[in-house]
Amino acid sequence: MDYTVSHYIDGRIVTGGHGTSPVFNPSTGEQIGQTELADAAIVDQAVAAAKLAFESWSQSSLGRRTAVLFAFRELLAANTRELAEIVTREHGKVVSDAAGEVGRALDVVEFACGIPQLLKGEYTMQASTDLDVYSFREPLGVCVGVTPFNFPVMCPMWMAPVAIACGNTFVLKPAKADPSASLFIADLWAKAGLPDGVFNVVQGDRHTVAALETHPDVRALSFVGSTPVGRELHDIGTAHGKRVQALCGAKNHGVVLADADLDFAASNAVASAFGAAGERCMALPVIAVVDEVADDFLASVVEKAKAIKVADGMTPDADMGAIITRADRDRIEATITQAEAAGARVVLDGRGYHPDGHENGFWTGPTILDHVTTDMRAYVEEIFGPVLVVLRVRDLDEGIALIRANPYGNGAAIFTSSGEAARRFVRSIPVGMIGVNVPIPVPVAYHSFGGWQDSFIGETHIYGPEGVKFFTQAKVVSQRWTQPAATFHFAGASQTTS
Repeated sequence: MDYTVSHYIDGRIVTGGHGTSPVFNPSTGEQIGQTELADAAIVDQAVAAAKLAFESWSQSSLGRRTAVLFAFRELLAANTRELAEIVTREHGKVVSDAAGEVGRALDVVEFACGIPQLLKGEYTMQASTDLDVYSFREPLGVCVGVTPFNFPVMCPMWMAPVAIACGNTFVLKPAKADPSASLFIADLWAKAGLPDGVFNVVQGDRHTVAALETHPDVRALSFVGSTPVGRELHDIGTAHGKRVQALCGAKNHGVVLADADLDFAASNAVASAFGAAGERCMALPVIAVVDEVADDFLASVVEKAKAIKVADGMTPDADMGAIITRADRDRIEATITQAEAAGARVVLDGRGYHPDGHENGFWTGPTILDHVTTDMRAYVEEIFGPVLVVLRVRDLDEGIALIRANPYGNGAAIFTSSGEAARRFVRSIPVGMIGVNVPIPVPVAYHSFGGWQDSFIGETHIYGPEGVKFFTQAKVVSQRWTQPAATFHFAGASQTTS
């Protein structure tokens, strides 16, 4: 065991809590560190530091805030490689994938750098006689982010830069499986000139989250994770008077029509299903392909999937790395086995795979299941692994019906050369983010990210304009200035007016 990851509170490392949790290198399967788990006392300390820092940071000028954000952006960009390697060591994804994650984080930081424009209010002169009305948005106070293991850089950066730019202070509770990126990010904030107490980190588990979601001085909670946990956090947080945005589970569908560029569609299906070993909420794990081109499409997908190089994430030309934990690997492979027993055809089998010399790592190779039906666990549940599920449909209407019947509504994609079909698809499905010949339709930072149905719980999506709205509250001022009584002198006389 190499290291212990602790908490970061008020500009310094703080140790302690109610125990530790192991940190593994998924490629080798060996324990390389441990994470301290914050108890209620540690949470109190972090929130108290953030509350105190809010008094001054909320009153800081927009010029000062943007100066810190620009400096943070430069530091984040300059340290992309080092941060990516930290992620790869603890998560297992390949370095190029981890670097791409940092790139998406940079997009949000750059958006937040424009906060002076985003916080501009409205002004109405002479709304009534001598009455002017204006509005503006103010920060909330202490905001909390609870983030998942699959994007230990990107998901915190969906939240913290926008919250901080708006004048709030922030407490991050990262995943305990890959915690080191959080402290690296905290150090970058400090080097950028962010005052102590504005950004804090508490490592932990569900007990830590319980202390945060009920803490009286926390004003807002942002969450990315599973639907059951998101629903519980939303219910508890709102019951304790907090704003909550919970980005939850997904089962994203892609529909491939007969007029699609099949080679293009197959390449994108493989990239979206197996990138980051399928451990992302915007993966495309389900493809509904029309019958008349299904065999040709599947043959192309299998050929491309076989060419994926699965290796240790540090390998320069690796395409896909390991699974985050042994338990996740076992769950994924059990789901494949259940589908096969239920009648699915395993056209590419990744069960039992491991690169040479990595026999103890947490590995599953790219897997493709054909002739899947909607009652199979592989279709119903979010596998969160390198498994592509293929269903065959008669036409676009049947593909749309599949998506409409699914409880999730995070992302979806269509591959077609027909504008009419694409428009019908976009307007017909209850999904928050849609790609037209784009397999992973994650919005750019100046739009907002979020799903529908069981993929999102709350009212305001994350980052972008809705993120600014979430991290601020509106204030409206109606003002009238009356003229005081005055005495005017003229022609040797005086007269008082009012």
